[in-house]
Amino acid sequence: MPAFSFEALDAQGRSRKGMLEADSARAARGLLRAQALVPLAVEPVTSSGGGAAGGSRLFARKVFGAAGLSIWTRQLAGLVSAGLPLERALAALADESEDERQHALLATLRAEVNAGSTFARALSQHPRDFTPVYGAVIAAGEQTGNLGLVLERLADDLEERQALKGKLVGASLYPAIVTVVAIVIVLFLVSYVVPQVASVFVGTKRALPFLTVAMLAISDAVRHYGWAILGVLVVVAFAVRAAYARPALRMQIDAAWLRLPIVGRLARGYNSARFASTLALLASAGVPILRALQAAAETLHNRAMREDAMDALVLVREGAPLASALAQKKRFPGLLGMFARLGEQTGQLPLMLQRAAAQLSTEVQRRAMALATILEPLLIVVMGLVVMMIVLAVLLPIIQLNQFVK
Repeated sequence: MPAFSFEALDAQGRSRKGMLEADSARAARGLLRAQALVPLAVEPVTSSGGGAAGGSRLFARKVFGAAGLSIWTRQLAGLVSAGLPLERALAALADESEDERQHALLATLRAEVNAGSTFARALSQHPRDFTPVYGAVIAAGEQTGNLGLVLERLADDLEERQALKGKLVGASLYPAIVTVVAIVIVLFLVSYVVPQVASVFVGTKRALPFLTVAMLAISDAVRHYGWAILGVLVVVAFAVRAAYARPALRMQIDAAWLRLPIVGRLARGYNSARFASTLALLASAGVPILRALQAAAETLHNRAMREDAMDALVLVREGAPLASALAQKKRFPGLLGMFARLGEQTGQLPLMLQRAAAQLSTEVQRRAMALATILEPLLIVVMGLVVMMIVLAVLLPIIQLNQFVK
């Protein structure tokens, strides 16, 4: 039964908003009048939560963020595992939701399920909020009759990914803050402090030290052409982004990125962990291996590794074991192929893939923390050297003048 959002007036003339289910907009107005309400607006609910026109907005935000989706999945898993029917579980979560857009989305899902649609098909109608991998796992859970267990595993996977992403962001946060503060301080010194101090020595008609002359030239460039330089940098950034959108060029850039000494290994580890985790989740849910491989490959951000995953899919389709197919792709760590081989030999492929994902995630976190530990003092030293150069540029004319007076 479709869901409708409404705005109506009660007997005291106060405006009331909410949602209800009815066969049509006309039936929804009839239900409102039966409750002594005067309907002002009745619109079908869409995933954007804003009526019929809301779904066409180009820049609509996701209803669920990454953390919100994992929490909601965990809540739904608890209700379904407790024996509550899916329709009642969705209704309970919709009633508890304080966000209007979430309430609207859940009401829409409940209405589609009530109309006879499967939960996976209802989720596929809202691709902005639910990825194809999410829908594939739900579909497998419905087909096997283990929706509650599958939802639990899906919630675990989402939480693990969120934890890994949070640790990587946390490791890079301090170096990013130090870099921004350093740039602001240097720009302030170069554009304001250096000209104020150095202008005193310009009128002495004595040759200034090379460092002071160079610093004054940089200061003049920043003060007179700063906005132009910023505009050029913005144009270059947009040009690089446009070029990065071209598949062939992006493939080359992603492949070159993987060959970098430190960040390349981090990128390989992060993408491999995500690939292994997704593949383990889909395989444990009962998704066929070929379909699971394709879905897992589509979650990879690095196009070069995605191409390797699709090549491995072709090899598996031709009859090769998964471990052998992954071992032929050198961009994937050997650890992944080893665990895949153990999983195929023991008949516990999902478990072994999950263990591989856990080890890869741990290694990525270790490397990220080590890199952050090195970057923090390095950035401070670089900032100190830059400030020292600026201070020397100011002090050298003073020392030179003092020697001349003596």
